[in-house]
Amino acid sequence: MKLVHQGKVRDVYADGDELILVASDRLSIYDVILPTPIPDKGKLLTQLSLWWFEQLSDIPNHVISGTDVPQEWAGRAVRCRKLEMLPIECIARGYLAGLGLKEYEEHGSVSGVELPPGLVEGSKLPEPIFTPTTKAPVGEHDEFMTFADAEALVGAQTAAKLRELTLTVYSRGAALAAERGIIVADTKLEFGLAPDGTIVLADEVLTSDSSRFWPADRWQPGGPQYSFDKQYVRDWSATLDWDRNPPGPEIPPDVVAATRQRYIEVYERITGRTW
Repeated sequence: MKLVHQGKVRDVYADGDELILVASDRLSIYDVILPTPIPDKGKLLTQLSLWWFEQLSDIPNHVISGTDVPQEWAGRAVRCRKLEMLPIECIARGYLAGLGLKEYEEHGSVSGVELPPGLVEGSKLPEPIFTPTTKAPVGEHDEFMTFADAEALVGAQTAAKLRELTLTVYSRGAALAAERGIIVADTKLEFGLAPDGTIVLADEVLTSDSSRFWPADRWQPGGPQYSFDKQYVRDWSATLDWDRNPPGPEIPPDVVAATRQRYIEVYERITGRTW
């Protein structure tokens, strides 16, 4: 097998006409890889993704097998189809947080989507919105795009399909998570093209790295929310004198342990399985 791509968290290997997608324990915030791994993180992300792919199996996805992988990567790797990946990070937002909040505070909109005045951090949006960003290389930052930007990049028909699929995955995932007491505030998805032109859901789906998960019984608009995701590490990093550029800071053991526990808790609450 040959390493063909190394992302912030995942390594991609070619195995004949198929790919092996391996999730490491690396953690990135603000598009910077931090030097401290989170134990079991790659396995947790992979198993949660596979569970979601099963729930959304009527939407074309890249998974061939979650078990037919080299033994050294068991539990953290997925055998998948080769796709022509589309150059857009597809983000759906149902609540206002993170960079979406910052964009709203500056412009009253996110990715060109106008929002009502008076929203605060953690506010639920009138309806979920599609807010694509660029797909920056490792070490660089993604930038917001308008829908017109997306159309210019991939064509109007493809952009419309990406918006439809992104909002469908988000809405269905958010509804299922809500039954388990979890708010999916937002999520990032990636898609690729199969040889026949079908748009295929790829990479990871509705994980603690690609989504903001909040406990519904603790949700209170007007400030930061308790998070079952890497927002905990972002919040810790905000206490440091760090400009969000490489190199990233070492994560202290107590923050590592608390982050791992949150990844486990949301995995167990969403899937109903014990880690």
